[in-house]
Amino acid sequence: MKFKAFLTEHGVGLLEKRFLPALDKMGKICHLFLTRDHAIFLHNLLNGDGVQCIAQFRKQALFDDYRISSQNEDRIAFAIDVSLLLRAVRSSVSICTEFGNGPTANRLQIKLVKKLPLNCTQPMPFLTFETKGYKSAVVQDVPISKPLSRAEVLELQTALDLAQDLPPTLVQVPDLSHLQNFVERMKHVGDLLNVSISKYGDLHVQISTTLITLGAEFRKLLVIGEQAEAPSDDRNLSAQTRSERAISRGDAQRVQVSVKHFSRSLQCHLAKPDCTFYGIALQGSCLTVIFQFFIPGTHQTDKSISLHCRLPVLDPGSN
Repeated sequence: MKFKAFLTEHGVGLLEKRFLPALDKMGKICHLFLTRDHAIFLHNLLNGDGVQCIAQFRKQALFDDYRISSQNEDRIAFAIDVSLLLRAVRSSVSICTEFGNGPTANRLQIKLVKKLPLNCTQPMPFLTFETKGYKSAVVQDVPISKPLSRAEVLELQTALDLAQDLPPTLVQVPDLSHLQNFVERMKHVGDLLNVSISKYGDLHVQISTTLITLGAEFRKLLVIGEQAEAPSDDRNLSAQTRSERAISRGDAQRVQVSVKHFSRSLQCHLAKPDCTFYGIALQGSCLTVIFQFFIPGTHQTDKSISLHCRLPVLDPGSN
């Protein structure tokens, strides 16, 4: 089992300034799944409790001279502390900036190794960062779990495949800041959030207690997938009534999620996505949030990067 690659300058920027800070907010530990073509960060895929988060990169988006081999179809997976990984990347960047010069400047190598720590009798696995300067090299070891077995990797791959299913209807939220501000206010009101999404391009979020009901509606959003024309006689109705009527017609779905989970998924704005889409899976099995990235300077989707979250549903939902 071997893995070795050089992080490119672009890859370092993606990890250090965008994706690792976002993933760190999602949870302390994640799985890093390495294949022949991709590096994938996975939160909670083997544990149904909590927000599932998947950040997938084609190897060219992060690495140069990428080499991997294993007896499991060249697939390697392990658990890693995201905060330690982020600290190692930042420290390595700092060393590169301060001391890197000459023909080998800014070469940041990452590889899997086994080392014998102090006061230990058994070698332990590490993800090692080696920063090579002109006259010196600095090595940083990030501890990782024992690599997953063949059966565990298959379980992870199966969970990943299942998590790729798209909801039939997705609506684009153009400005996450409005949604973030609303959810921040709602966090002090209650714990449960009702989310409904219609084929008309409406996103309705509401929190209710015995004393107060707060809601926000985003209308006429861009729709991808199944869509429908909103009935003209719905225009003068309240947001809640419109939502109820759309659900009764089969033109909308509603689910209930944790306010805490919803707020946590919004932390993915740290990855600086260009677009955000919300959708409810078939049978209301989960609330899906898809973050889209453009090729810099264009409005074309960067297919080398993907990020999405799946929020567990607390109520079976209605459709």
